[in-house]
Amino acid sequence: MPIAKSKRRLPEQQYGSAHYQALHQRHGVTCSTTDDCDCDRCQNARTERVNGIPKTKLFLQRPGDLAQARRMVEQAVGFYSCERPHLSLKMKTPDAVHRASLAEIVRLEV
Repeated sequence: MPIAKSKRRLPEQQYGSAHYQALHQRHGVTCSTTDDCDCDRCQNARTERVNGIPKTKLFLQRPGDLAQARRMVEQAVGFYSCERPHLSLKMKTPDAVHRASLAEIVRLEV
């Protein structure tokens, strides 16, 4: 039995395509994807994961208008940053980790 190949494009194919880059240029958007080293690809993968969580888990309904969309994004960012513990942060929130790093900087300056 033959193995079915995935039709899903690799990130470098999708984000590095001439069509995708032209679309960015047409709308004056600076694209953060680069193809000069693996670390940038990893960073883009993490960014895609971060962006994907609100899209798949938090935006369960379509906004009625732009104002509602803005509120939904604000709520999702607040939840993701201040309420949702992250395994990669030893079950702390990004906000708690950020505040602890600021406190450490202040402590070192004294």
